[in-house]
Amino acid sequence: MARVDSNRKISSQLIDIDRVIHEPARFLILAYLVVVDGMDFLSLMRQTGLTQGNLSSHIRKLENEGYVEIQKDFIGKRPRTMLNISSKGRKAFMEYRERMKRAMEELPE
Repeated sequence: MARVDSNRKISSQLIDIDRVIHEPARFLILAYLVVVDGMDFLSLMRQTGLTQGNLSSHIRKLENEGYVEIQKDFIGKRPRTMLNISSKGRKAFMEYRERMKRAMEELPE
């Protein structure tokens, strides 16, 4: 019976998990952005190892969800895209983190 109760606790932690953040590439993007005060697109691409197209696609999903903010400007004549985690994104990421920690703690050894 204890195993069933443990499985229910784990299920209840994961059933409403934020699927936008749960996707590994988006989790990685937010994990970088949550610890820095902004990062440019090329640096984020290098850090994550994602291709330009893949990173763009995931950033678009995060932006549509309101989790990241994008500022575009120029450094000299070169365009620069800066990314920041929004307050909504920071809150969602921390909630996701806590939910995953609780779920992991419920797993039997």
